[in-house]
Amino acid sequence: MNVPLLGFPPEAFARRRDRVFEALGGGALLLPSASLLYRSRDTVHRYRPDSELFYLTGSTEPGVVALLRDHAHGERFILFVPRRDPAAELWSGPRLGPQALGRLLGADSAYPAEEMERRLPELMEGASRVFFRLGAHPDVESMVVGILGTARRKGARKGEGPRAVVDPGQLLDELRLRKDPEETARIRLAAELTVSSFRQAMAGARPGMGERELESALESGFRRGGARGPAFPTIVGSGRNACVLHYSSNEGLLAEGDLVLLDGGAELDLYAGDVTRTFPPGGRFSSRQRDVYDVVLGAHRAALAAIRPGARVADVHGDALAELTRGLVELGVLSGDPVELVERKAYERYFPHQTSHWLGLDVHDVGDYVVDGSSRVLEPGMVLTVEPGLYFTESSVPDAGSSPASCSAPVTDALGPAAARFAGIGVRIEDDVLVTPGGAENLTRSLPVDPGGLESLVGGGS
Repeated sequence: MNVPLLGFPPEAFARRRDRVFEALGGGALLLPSASLLYRSRDTVHRYRPDSELFYLTGSTEPGVVALLRDHAHGERFILFVPRRDPAAELWSGPRLGPQALGRLLGADSAYPAEEMERRLPELMEGASRVFFRLGAHPDVESMVVGILGTARRKGARKGEGPRAVVDPGQLLDELRLRKDPEETARIRLAAELTVSSFRQAMAGARPGMGERELESALESGFRRGGARGPAFPTIVGSGRNACVLHYSSNEGLLAEGDLVLLDGGAELDLYAGDVTRTFPPGGRFSSRQRDVYDVVLGAHRAALAAIRPGARVADVHGDALAELTRGLVELGVLSGDPVELVERKAYERYFPHQTSHWLGLDVHDVGDYVVDGSSRVLEPGMVLTVEPGLYFTESSVPDAGSSPASCSAPVTDALGPAAARFAGIGVRIEDDVLVTPGGAENLTRSLPVDPGGLESLVGGGS
């Protein structure tokens, strides 16, 4: 059974809805639940509730649609819920039905989902516009299109009915970007569980182990700790696989002398953790691995130090870029003035992604990084990752072989003679950071990032 609310107090969802009511401006917000996803034929993937619907209602059941409207008295929060079906529940588990779920979630009214097509036009009559995501829910979308068509034909004389469709993100992304105390508490728990699972998995890492074995060790820690599982496909990239940014097939073996990049996160009550550590499964960094790792570690520390209220997302990325580029020059991989090299984006073939992304109900959570043409200013309550990296694919360094795999952008720059020395090495370090009124809190700081600390964790400290 999909348990509504997931332990959150109903008042938390009511406060969020109140903020939406204030922003609706005479409009109506229509949020359907996530659709069932089929693996093949009649085999259904494990259900994952829609983040927006859960954020405002606490609903975790499929087939539910929420309607929020500020133009009506009494019925502002309405649910459409599938009727109980004993035959279906025999296969997929018990459901609450309209009345029970409506009471639990604090809805003003709850109707059977089967009545939605008949009731929705009347309920939407006074709305000036509809906040609804086009292209995601065809059955509901056809109802919305019908309502818009009726309003277009009759609205000119009666002044009734919505005339426009607006993406719900216009309302919800800004709200979700700033986490409330209940959300912060869940993210903190997800981060702590992610860290403890990393410790357990790294303690069992050893040369000859399959990447999937390490994946299994990490994800079993998530589930033992109460998570529904991973927040995203776990990345276990050993050797050159670490240079594939979203590598997740995990079909290789951990080899003596290679590094392994482990990127994973627990999903706890729908909130995500997201951590990356790169370490030697054999227990010791080689000198060339340590050289690359130290550059990334310097960038990681610089980016962490940049996070505080009033700073911009671009500041975090810029400080990481400065350290990475300076380090690449010191390694002999790039030549020239580091400031000029940053301006020319000479680093891109080795660091092609951003330093941070938002974290919350989605691992790549909602929220614009640029507002009115300027980089977003950080505020208390925002949660973001810090994850600089360097990736030396064979195709990005001179005279280093001809691997077809490449995760780098082509840039024509002078390359120092040391580049080939690092071919096949990929390093990323990632932590989860909460912006606080006084600065920032690294929620995953208890998992070591220094080389010695990592070496002491691998193989149980052997």
